[in-house]
Amino acid sequence: MRGHVRVHVRVPATSANLGPGFDALGLALALYNDVEASEADGVTVTVEGEGAGDLPVGADNIVARGVRLAFEAAGRPFKGAAIRCVNRIPPARGLGSSAAAWVGGLLAGNALAEAALANDEVLTLAARAEGHPDNVAAALLGGLTVSCADPDGTVTAVSLPVPSGLAWVVLVPTISASTAEARAVLPASVSRGDAVFNVQRVALLLAGLQARRNDALAAALDDRLHQPYRRALFPWMETVAGAARRAGALGCVLSGAGPSLLALVAGDGAAVGRAMESALRAAGVEGRARTYAVDTTGATVVAGR
Repeated sequence: MRGHVRVHVRVPATSANLGPGFDALGLALALYNDVEASEADGVTVTVEGEGAGDLPVGADNIVARGVRLAFEAAGRPFKGAAIRCVNRIPPARGLGSSAAAWVGGLLAGNALAEAALANDEVLTLAARAEGHPDNVAAALLGGLTVSCADPDGTVTAVSLPVPSGLAWVVLVPTISASTAEARAVLPASVSRGDAVFNVQRVALLLAGLQARRNDALAAALDDRLHQPYRRALFPWMETVAGAARRAGALGCVLSGAGPSLLALVAGDGAAVGRAMESALRAAGVEGRARTYAVDTTGATVVAGR
């Protein structure tokens, strides 16, 4: 059987935090990486599209590590895999590329290991590997996800429907950013006032979306836990966000740890996207804005033969 079964997994991009929901909220977007894998002697990885020529092509590739992790968690012997990655999610831009790699590898490995792991086990393994649950929960489940990790690492996540009529505009700068660096600028503790500020706004964000109260979303997208500190890394952030709001956006936030920005628009997002590109260019950085639908299915095993 080994070498003859080939599985195909598709994983969406994700935007974490959505402003106030630091390490808790994630949104799956209709931009996808594909992973094809079959068992083999030894590990080989080919990468096409985003990250080609830069990402590892051996056993240290995250997708390959995910495949191995699934076999080990299922108690199955792992001799190797031949893996093909077709990447459309740009790496190091705050769109969940590493989460997609972990989830894609784990699901591919689980399919090759005859689906020995339940979905919640895959979620917990991916969150432990990634270090936080927000992106991996959205990548695995789709939609808008709320997730939390227990002290033992077990993850609980809920996927919520997202109202139609909202445009999610993503501005991707040509520059990249390190998630580790973006976390390093955050303080070890914050004031009670800042904590309460964010609790209020993340609750209002979820309530506003559920009640379809667009008028509540502008206030709900503000944040004091991570974005004020990350402005030092992205000094153009406030200028671009201001341009987005003037063009009609309800709000504009860092996507994950950045540098991409996510704007929420009631209606068509084209004008907001153009305004964001123009403001970023005026700050001396190039970038492209695109409007994405919300992915509602999450990662899927497309085929296996």
